[in-house]
Amino acid sequence: MSGVQDQLEIKFRLIDGTDIGPKSFPVGASVANLKESILAQWPKERENGPRTVKDVKLISAGRILENNRTVGECRSPLGDIPGGVTTMHVVVQPPAPEKEKKAASDPKQNKCVCVIL
Repeated sequence: MSGVQDQLEIKFRLIDGTDIGPKSFPVGASVANLKESILAQWPKERENGPRTVKDVKLISAGRILENNRTVGECRSPLGDIPGGVTTMHVVVQPPAPEKEKKAASDPKQNKCVCVIL
């Protein structure tokens, strides 16, 4: 009986409504491990997929999950049904455009603003 409680069935809902999983994860697995699993199972025919774990955000029970947290710490006490499947939503952050990357690396320039009242 305790072996069942040590595992959590999770499916990952993508933005278009399709799912990855469900798959069983130990309660002690980190959110970063979940994201690595998503990267490995990501549909290859999709464009604009995540490249790294940093590109993926997981949302469960309305909260963005942090990489260093465990699955057991992140599960919602209200939404979990014993033996049920937990759904986590997957959001992929698009890579920053080159223009924004360049602007972030350039030092701030002095700008002059005039206001006439």
